[in-house]
Amino acid sequence: MNIIVLGAGAWGTALAISAASNAKAKHHVTLWSRDAAQAVAMQSQRCNTKYLPQVVFPDSLQIASGDFSALIRTADVVIIGTPMSGLLGMLLQLADVTCPVAWLCKGFEAAENNKIDGKVGLLGHEIYAQIATNQSKTTQNILKTGILSGPSFALEVAKGQPTALVAASEFPEVRDALIATFHSPSLRVYGNDDVAGVEVGGAVKNVLAIATGLCDGLQLGLNARAALITRGLAEVTRLGLVLGADIETFMGLSGLGDLVLTATGDLSRNRKVGLLLAQGKTLSEAVASLGHVAEGVYCARTVSQRALSLGVDMPITQCVVKVLDGTLSAKQAVGLLMGRDATEEL
Repeated sequence: MNIIVLGAGAWGTALAISAASNAKAKHHVTLWSRDAAQAVAMQSQRCNTKYLPQVVFPDSLQIASGDFSALIRTADVVIIGTPMSGLLGMLLQLADVTCPVAWLCKGFEAAENNKIDGKVGLLGHEIYAQIATNQSKTTQNILKTGILSGPSFALEVAKGQPTALVAASEFPEVRDALIATFHSPSLRVYGNDDVAGVEVGGAVKNVLAIATGLCDGLQLGLNARAALITRGLAEVTRLGLVLGADIETFMGLSGLGDLVLTATGDLSRNRKVGLLLAQGKTLSEAVASLGHVAEGVYCARTVSQRALSLGVDMPITQCVVKVLDGTLSAKQAVGLLMGRDATEEL
């Protein structure tokens, strides 16, 4: 298969390496970078020194930059590896693509960037739906899209360590294409048609990972961590069901699996933000120390706003927003959550 990965961040690079390393499949993989200088450096060094300096590129992995229109004309699959803030722009540029297109980003688009029919901040499939509605008026082509998600750290995928992901799409041919593209001896890919559930799980877990980092940074103990993750999963599920998701999805890889990994793993950038805030660092200091995007920082407010607009109770998420805003300390957030009235476990 001819695979084009648009975006040379950690995750896009990791999946490009994984696909190119699958000797049995013999894929032709091209990793495209928006930054021409980065592309030149990756080509000469055969490594992404900015995001994955520990991993050498397979010889077969091609690097590109500049205008990608010629690349995508011959693609069998196009993967969007930009942050959530870049998804809308990429989808607009890919409007005429006839092969399957999938994105990797997890989060809600910032509220100030997109507001439709009273909705503040959109998930990837909602951004796609907006574009598809407009395209149907001007073109015969229907862009067939999906998302690749699940519990995964880029470094481990790039190193070929065992990982399981979910290929979610309303289109069976997109799910099949993503499985054919990435399923390998080290990467197991499951199909799922619950796009809303997979996206909600992938987005909200980043916010809850910040909360768990705060918990661990304050040394509240393992009991507190277990309670936080469990009640966090309840928040994810409540929001997901209102947005049309299937409840079973939240017991799977993109729900419980992704939440546990991001909330407890040492490679989690969102968890690290919480740890640093608990240590007294400012938000700007915490984010600057990462060197990568921590989507939970950017989508926490949007998750909270979307939940409030839908009447969904998400107290942990709301506390995270207040801590990020500086209106509540980490210790105060704990007191607020523990001081809530007793209720039934729902």
